[in-house]
Amino acid sequence: MDARRFRIIAAAILLGLLGAIIPIAAMAYMSWSIAVGKEQDALNLLANQAIERAANTFKDAGRALDEIKAAALTPCSDAHIRRMRMIAINTSSVEEIGYFADGFLKCTSWGMTEGAIPRTSVDYTTRDGLGASMRIEPRVSRGKPMTAIYAGDYNVLVSPSRFVDILLEKDVSLALANERGALISVLNAPDAGLVKGLLGEPKKGMTDQAIYAVAHHDGLMAIAMEPRTRLADRLHDERLFLLPVGAFIAAFIVGTVAWFSRKRLSPLAELEIAVRKREFIVHYQPIVELKSGICIGAEALVRWKRPDGSLVRPDLFIPLAEESGLILPITDQVVDAVIADLRSVLVGDRTLHIAINLAAADITSGRILDVLTEKLPPTGIRAAQIWLEATERGFIDVEAAKTTLAKARALGHSVAIDDFGTGYSSLQYLQGLPLDALKIDKSFIDTVGRNTATSSVTSYIIDMARTLGLFSVAEGIETEEQATYLRAHGVDFGQGWLFSKPLPAPDFIAYHRNTKQKYGAAPEVIQVGIAGLPAA
Repeated sequence: MDARRFRIIAAAILLGLLGAIIPIAAMAYMSWSIAVGKEQDALNLLANQAIERAANTFKDAGRALDEIKAAALTPCSDAHIRRMRMIAINTSSVEEIGYFADGFLKCTSWGMTEGAIPRTSVDYTTRDGLGASMRIEPRVSRGKPMTAIYAGDYNVLVSPSRFVDILLEKDVSLALANERGALISVLNAPDAGLVKGLLGEPKKGMTDQAIYAVAHHDGLMAIAMEPRTRLADRLHDERLFLLPVGAFIAAFIVGTVAWFSRKRLSPLAELEIAVRKREFIVHYQPIVELKSGICIGAEALVRWKRPDGSLVRPDLFIPLAEESGLILPITDQVVDAVIADLRSVLVGDRTLHIAINLAAADITSGRILDVLTEKLPPTGIRAAQIWLEATERGFIDVEAAKTTLAKARALGHSVAIDDFGTGYSSLQYLQGLPLDALKIDKSFIDTVGRNTATSSVTSYIIDMARTLGLFSVAEGIETEEQATYLRAHGVDFGQGWLFSKPLPAPDFIAYHRNTKQKYGAAPEVIQVGIAGLPAA
């Protein structure tokens, strides 16, 4: 075998081994991590259950003490002893209740005491003000250690097991302590050295011998632990699931990782970032009065400008924005851009207007009207200078649309139906909605001068607008023949590349001024009133 062939075979074997070992090793490590995590979570749950049980035991003891103090009976009388006995019987956590006078136990819920039994010292005081003696051996317990809880002249005896009275598997052990580290109770004989080392540790962890979890709450601390040998069963279950996954991934991992590392963000994720970074700008397509040629306004057209300076066409992101709901913040950015770009021009020339396209969601909810009402007044721009355009897609909920458009007109905005004739219920909309203008879609303008089946529709739409008292705007005018036809048929305004392409704000401002200088200002012609017809 020559050296070149050997190197090729060796490289193939090495890459094959790496491709097989890495994902399987990763799955093995994940199996271990998941198994450990699940065990620690289970131990943490047990530790929290123990704290909850201990807290309830302290509460039971406190209620018993409060109840006997509130009884206000003659100490150690028959009635007093009966009352203590009844409370002890009815409180599952309490074994006995005792009454002290002058530092000595006088009587208990079992009866009068014999001999001098001194009151034990308190090891610590709970947050509720109860004193606790951790280990005492009263006669009633027959030598079994008890926990005494004191309040005033009374105490109650509680079996330490009551504080950790929860179900544990035999290999799981538990230790309960107070916030100072004093041990209250244990269950299943936990490792004393490990318990001592973990006091005060607010975490989960693992030693060479055990897995543990430490929980803290309300002045109590619980440590649940188990031998590491218990991991074997859990690890076996995880490996049964994950190792086949690792074997499958082994065949594809190198290419998959490389593909994912180079993969660009999804279109929706990119759009979300663009909204957050305010990457949207506005270009303005002039709207001219067809008779005079004067620019009386513009349609604000949103553009997505990437950080590298490239522009994304609206038809590539507007449908996704509408579907995802991102169109609403994009519309808000359009409003902000119009104000920032054209405020001085709009305030200086009250005959100028800017048309803003509305999303279907804004037409249904009317949200955009609140946005405009908030943002326009401080700028000096009048509501009448901001026209609102809505496509027929926005009129699915006709009643909601009526409400929004009526409110818009009441605020002073003119309202236009955009791309008219491309929807499915145009006549219904025209008759039922409060509109000022009708914009004839470019697809109809393109038929002017052509002998097509839809050529006559354009004149019909123009006549409808005139009959309904709406002013008309023709979109997509590209030839002088089209402009001549539209003028002859009484169309009021037009926009399209015959006049100008969409322009950045500085270029639009220059275009507007040039048309007024060229054709002369004629306010009596170009001031459009709210009714949608040129003002006299």
